Amino acid sequence: MSNDGIQYLLARHADKARKTCASLRGKHISPHVLRHSAAMNLLHAGYDTTVIAMWLGHDSVETTHIYLEADLELKRKMLEKMAPSGTTAAKYKPGDALLAFLQSL
Repeated sequence: MSNDGIQYLLARHADKARKTCASLRGKHISPHVLRHSAAMNLLHAGYDTTVIAMWLGHDSVETTHIYLEADLELKRKMLEKMAPSGTTAAKYKPGDALLAFLQSL
């Protein structure tokens, strides 16, 4: 099946799904979005990035590493695992001065 054929079928089914699923109405759905979602689900399930890179057909694991850099929730989970036993990782809360500075930008 051609790339255009896949895009056509996906668009047709996405339009049909939007009629019954309000949360899809404002979202762009493409083959790349589905591919990215699958990769993120594999990452969250604990699969190694080298396995995901092979599954996606990436030439380099560095390409797959971009997914890690973009996912703050996954970073938070990794940091929690690295905390010394018997301690809990603290969540950073910026002070009022920093927030005021950032809002002024």
